[in-house]
Amino acid sequence: MNHTDGSPATTGSGRVRVRGAREHNLQSVDVDIPRDALVAFTGVSGSGKSSLAFGTVYAEAQRRFFESVAPYARRLIDQVGVPDVDSIDGLPPAVALPQRRTSGTARSTVGSASTVANVVRMLFSRVGTYPAGAPMLFAEDFSANTVQGACPECHGLGRVYDVPEDLMVPDDSLSIREKALAAWPTAWHGKQLQDSLVSLGYDIDVPWRDLPADQRNWALYTQESPQVPIFRDLSPRDVRKAVASGAEPSYMSTFLGVKRYVLDTFASSKSARMREKAAGFLVSVRCPTCGGKRLKPDALAVTFEGRDITEVSSMPLEEVTRLMERVLLPDWGTSRLSSEGDLPPEKRLAAQRLVSELRGRLSPLIDLGLGYLTLDRTTPTLSSGELQRMRLATQVLSRLFGVVFVLDEPSAGLHPADTEALVGILKSLRDSGNTVFYVEHSLDVIREADWIVDIGPGAGIAGGTVVYSGEIEGLRSAKDSVTRRYLFDDSDPVAAPLRQRRPGDTRLVLSDVTRNNLSDVSVSFPLGAFTAITGVSGSGKSTLLNHGIPDLLARDLASATEEVEGEAESAAEDPLLSGSPTTTSGRASGPADRVRRVVQVTQKPIGRTPRSNVATYTGVFDQIRRRFAATPEARQRHYGASRFSFNLPSGRCPVCRGEGMIEVELLFLPTVHAPCTACAGTRYNAETLEIRLNGMTVADVLALSVSRAREFFDEDTDVVPHLDALLDVGLGYISLGQSATELSGGEAQRVKLASELRRAQRGDTLYLLDEPTSGLHPADSDRLIGHLQRLVDGGNTVIVVEHDMRVVAEADWVIDLGPGAGDAGGQIVAEGTPEAVAGSAESRTAPFLKTALERRS
Repeated sequence: MNHTDGSPATTGSGRVRVRGAREHNLQSVDVDIPRDALVAFTGVSGSGKSSLAFGTVYAEAQRRFFESVAPYARRLIDQVGVPDVDSIDGLPPAVALPQRRTSGTARSTVGSASTVANVVRMLFSRVGTYPAGAPMLFAEDFSANTVQGACPECHGLGRVYDVPEDLMVPDDSLSIREKALAAWPTAWHGKQLQDSLVSLGYDIDVPWRDLPADQRNWALYTQESPQVPIFRDLSPRDVRKAVASGAEPSYMSTFLGVKRYVLDTFASSKSARMREKAAGFLVSVRCPTCGGKRLKPDALAVTFEGRDITEVSSMPLEEVTRLMERVLLPDWGTSRLSSEGDLPPEKRLAAQRLVSELRGRLSPLIDLGLGYLTLDRTTPTLSSGELQRMRLATQVLSRLFGVVFVLDEPSAGLHPADTEALVGILKSLRDSGNTVFYVEHSLDVIREADWIVDIGPGAGIAGGTVVYSGEIEGLRSAKDSVTRRYLFDDSDPVAAPLRQRRPGDTRLVLSDVTRNNLSDVSVSFPLGAFTAITGVSGSGKSTLLNHGIPDLLARDLASATEEVEGEAESAAEDPLLSGSPTTTSGRASGPADRVRRVVQVTQKPIGRTPRSNVATYTGVFDQIRRRFAATPEARQRHYGASRFSFNLPSGRCPVCRGEGMIEVELLFLPTVHAPCTACAGTRYNAETLEIRLNGMTVADVLALSVSRAREFFDEDTDVVPHLDALLDVGLGYISLGQSATELSGGEAQRVKLASELRRAQRGDTLYLLDEPTSGLHPADSDRLIGHLQRLVDGGNTVIVVEHDMRVVAEADWVIDLGPGAGDAGGQIVAEGTPEAVAGSAESRTAPFLKTALERRS
C-alpha cells in the first residue's frame, strides 16, 4: 500500500484505521483513510470497493450506533450485520446513501421524502388566501396522507374504483341465462343471483340489450340488497306465478347488483382467485369529489399566488423557485403586486421567512440536477440515481457535523453537465466538517477527490487488496492499477482501435411521439448501427427508449417485443395505486422485416431469494447437473440430474433445506445468518457431495468464479458458451452460485444480457439498453461495448441511453434530447454522428462529447 508522506492518513487522529478487513473478497486489508476529506474508492467491477466502504466501514459504524440504542428499538430496525474485520479505529458516526430502492408507495412523493412539502403546507396554512368566512386550516389539513386533509371519497389517493358496463357486459347480444353478466360468479352463487332476477320479473332468455333500460341499470348498479324468494326447479313462468300467489319459496336469497358484487368481492373475499377475477373488471378513475387532487374541498379552496397547493405541487421544482421569488420582492403583499390587496405586516413577514426556508430546501435539489422533478412525483417512479441524489440533498440540509457519508456512485444517471454541481455538494459536506467516502467509476468525479483508495488489481479472488491509497497524483506510479490507465491521459493507451462509423442499411422512423415530457417528437434511427441517446437527466431519454420505441414498433410494425426476464411485478397490483395508465401516441415506420424482435434488457432484479442465482438464471446449471449425473458413480447409484439441485429434497441438505445458511435469532441483536452446521454451507447432503466431477463436488463448482469455471469446463462445448457470454459482459468475477439478491441492478442487467447473447443471432433484433455501463469500471465498459459492437456487426441494431461520453464517442449515431429537463426537455436538440453532435451550439452534451472525441483520437 502506498500513501503520501505527511498526509492526513499518517497523522494519527485524522484517519480511519482499518485492520484485517475480510468482508466478501477482501484479503485481510489494512488501510488508513483520512477524515475530513473527499475519498474515492475505485477499482474494476467486483474488486471489493463496496465491500470495504459499505460492508466494512459503514457496517461497523452502524453496529456501534446500535449498541447505544434501546434493545427493544433495536428489533424494529433493519441492521446490516457485523463486518468481518479485526479492528477499525478513528471511525466517526456514518450515514450511508446506497443505490437501493426502498419500499415506497404512491403516497411517498418527492415532496414528502425531501421534507419540502412540510414547508409548502405551512405556507398555505399561514399565509394562503382563504375564502371569505373560512376558518384557518392547520398544515396537516393540506396533506393527503392525514385523516384531516384527505379527500373523504378517495381517502387521499385521488382515484376510486369503477366497474365499467362494457366489462360487466362484454356481449350485450347474450341473455342473462347465457352469462351476459360476465362479472357475476359462474358457480352456485351465480345461479342464485340469476334466479333472483327471475323472481324479480326479469326475462333471462332475451338478449341483454332488449331488456328495458331501467331493468338493466338496476341489475348493474343498484346499491340495494333485497331479500328475494327463490323457487327451485321451476320454469320462469311458474316462478312468476309462485311469486304472484305468495307461495312458500325454497329459500330466501340476498341479491347484489353486478357492480356491488365486484367491489365487495375484491375488497373482502378470502379467496385470492376470486379477488383476482374481480380485479379484472375494475378500473381506477379520477375521484369525482376532489378531481384527482386527493385533498378535501376546504384545503383546495385555499390559494397562494393564485394557485391551490396541488397546482404548486405539480410544478417542476425550478418553477416553484421562480414562483416563490416574487414573495421576496419588497412590494409583495401590497396592492401593487397582489390582487388580494394589502397583507398585514405579520403575514408578509411569515411568508418571506417560509419562502426563504423553502428556497433553501429546493436549492440543493436543483443543484443536483433534479429541478425537473415535481413535489407530487411518487418515489417509486424515480431511478435509483435520482433517489440517491434526493437523499444527498436532504443530508446537506441536515447540517450534520463530524459524520462519515458513504455514497454508492453518486454520479449514476447524472449527465456530465450536472456533475460539477454534484462535486460542489460533496465538497460542501466536507467543508462543513464531514468526511465523504464514495464508490465511483466516473473519471471526472474521481479526479475531484482529495484521496483515492484503489482496490484490485482484478475482480473477485483476483482483487480484494489495496493497490494504492494516497493523494490522487500518486496513483500514476501504481503500476498494478487498472484505474490509473484511464485517469491520466499520459498513461498507457487503452482506447479501442478507431472504427469507421456505420451509416446503417435503412432507417426506423418514429413520428409525433408523445408520452410524459415527449411532445410530438419525430426521430429516426439507423438500423444495423449503434445509437446512443443522450441528454441531461429528465430530458426524456428513458421514456423514448423504454416506451416510445417498443410501444410504437409493436403496434405499427408488429415487432415482437420481449423484456429479458427480471423479477415479475406483482400480479395483484392495486389499480388505485398504479394510477391511470400512460399511453404512447405516435407512429412508427420502416421495413417490417428488418426488426422482427425488440429486446429490452432492464435492471430489474433477476430474483429476490437466495435460491435464484447466476447459474440457475442463465441455464448453465442444467448442463452442469447433467455432467454430474453422467459420472460413473452417479450412474451406479441411479442419480439423475435432479439429484444435484438444491431445490429438491433428494439431494439437498435436510437441515437448511438447500439454503446453505441458518438464521440465528439473537433477540435484541441483529439476526445472524450462519453457515449450516450440517452441510457447512454447501446446500447438499453428504451422499450428493460424494459424487465428484474431475475431483470437484457440485458445491465446489458453484463456488467457482465464472473465469475459473471457464477453465474447468474448457472442453465442454455445451457449458462454455454460457460462461463466455458472462465473461463478455464483464462478469468473470462473480461466482456461479452467487445469489440474485447480492447482485446490483447493473450486474442483474448484464446477467440478463449474457443470457440473451447465447441465442442464435439472425441479424434482425433491436436491443434496447438503459445505461448499460452503470456500475462498471471503464475497463469493464470497454469490454461490454465491444460485445455490443459485435452484435451490430452481425446485422442487429443496438440503442442505448448513456451518460458516459467515452461510450457515446464509440457510437455510430447520437440523438441528443433536451435542451433541459422535464417540461424544458423532450425535444431533439441534435442528431447525427458523434462528431456532428459535438459541434452543436445548442446541446449541453456537445462540449463533453467533444472532449471525449479528442481523447479518443
